[in-house]
Amino acid sequence: MAMILSLDQGTSSSRSVVFDEQGRVLASAQLEIRQHYPQPGWVEHDPLELWASQRDTALAVLSQLHHQGRNLAELRGIGITNQRETTVLWRRDTGQPVSRAIVWQDRRTEAQCAQWREQGLEATIRAKTGLVIDPYFSGSKLQWLLDHVEGARAAAEKGELAFGTVDSWLLWNLTQGRVHATDVSNASRTMLFNIHTQQWDDELLALMNIPHSVLPEVHASSHLFGEAEASVWGDTAFLPGLKAITVGGIAGDQQAALFGQAGFDAGLAKNTYGTGCFMLMHTGNEVRTSANGLLSTVAAQCSAGPQDKAYALEGSVFIGGAVVQWLRDGLQAIRAASEVQSLAESVPDAGGVVFVPAFTGLGAPYWQSDARGAIVGLTRGSTVAHIARAALESIAFQSAALLQAMSRDAVAAGGQAVSELRVDGGACVNNLLMQFQADLLGIPVVRPQVVETTALGAAYLAGLATGVYPDTATIARLWQAERTFYPTLSRDRADALMGEWNRSVRQACTR
Repeated sequence: MAMILSLDQGTSSSRSVVFDEQGRVLASAQLEIRQHYPQPGWVEHDPLELWASQRDTALAVLSQLHHQGRNLAELRGIGITNQRETTVLWRRDTGQPVSRAIVWQDRRTEAQCAQWREQGLEATIRAKTGLVIDPYFSGSKLQWLLDHVEGARAAAEKGELAFGTVDSWLLWNLTQGRVHATDVSNASRTMLFNIHTQQWDDELLALMNIPHSVLPEVHASSHLFGEAEASVWGDTAFLPGLKAITVGGIAGDQQAALFGQAGFDAGLAKNTYGTGCFMLMHTGNEVRTSANGLLSTVAAQCSAGPQDKAYALEGSVFIGGAVVQWLRDGLQAIRAASEVQSLAESVPDAGGVVFVPAFTGLGAPYWQSDARGAIVGLTRGSTVAHIARAALESIAFQSAALLQAMSRDAVAAGGQAVSELRVDGGACVNNLLMQFQADLLGIPVVRPQVVETTALGAAYLAGLATGVYPDTATIARLWQAERTFYPTLSRDRADALMGEWNRSVRQACTR
């Protein structure tokens, strides 16, 4: 039976997962990665650690397969999925990064973004890229690196540097510097890519003073990108049968998750609960513009033909599961993230406490970059358990605001409001959170058998390119629900809770 290796490089960890052709997990390994915070609002990763941790987890799953007695020659492809927008710049001759990577959460370029807004460029950039002007995206990060890393701009002008989101950096290392490429879904998150023509945009490059020579080639998400030789994983002498494996799929993590949820057609919506939360609704082969603070973006695409263009509406929550990390590392209210559900369940509700985790501003549908975190509604009777419950509920509140915006856009376009939400990602295993999400939304929340659909989507894309799957209809038949959460709250009570949330958001946005 064919096997596919999926490399899932996320904001807080690198993981490798091997799937069989039925989409079942055969082996997995994960390593946490370090986040660097050199200044308030700055978030960085070490690109060498990103690659090393991804390589080491891959070697670990290959070893697991060997000990299971599986034939490593049956590994048919590699799929890559990645934290999007995070910006890496490296030397073409040595493959060494010129600085740490600037992570998607980083806000250092807000002043530059504000200047572009003041120049009246918002409409132009929105029309071309589907994005708002925000430090979240890669363009201003790349400009900052070229302007602030000594010698970087001169080297870039000479063609000596390569830029990429994390997928491009992994692909470069997997192919030992032979391939500098990305896919359309990652390119669409740079603020440099025209999502209509699906080409790098010369006007935007000129605006940000970015030389074309640093950019990767752009391909469909399912594409034969290159080969990873066995030696790239390190010492594999103990792994007989291992040979070069084709990299056949690349997609940004959220587009990969939509693909893994069998989201190939207009109308299907999913929410991924990770470090952040990201809700995408497939809009078919048309770019749909939101009137409610959502982004237009490119969905994972199976080929490069004009008829295969695929788009989605997206809402981004900057702090989702990361609020649990803050409870653990910042507040030190829990020792392990797994403790949060039992702590939250030790009280019947949040006791009037509302937690707005705007640590790095608020994303969609608010787009308030200067908002800051707030815990409101505290009384003398409030306990750490109430704060923990409010922290969990904040994930659902933010996601509910996204889905309400998405449904308004769908109805305005002549469609139907979202009637079901498919969920995935690490935090969706939390039953308390998923039930509260269904209660707020008033629609079923469906958790699939495989909750790591980000990795699964990358595997499916690689499987299509390498012939494991003949078409997406075959993949759609593999999707199965594990549990459906049905709403139990009255709509009046849910509306009242959302009203409390919106009042708290307004307080967090007042500085």
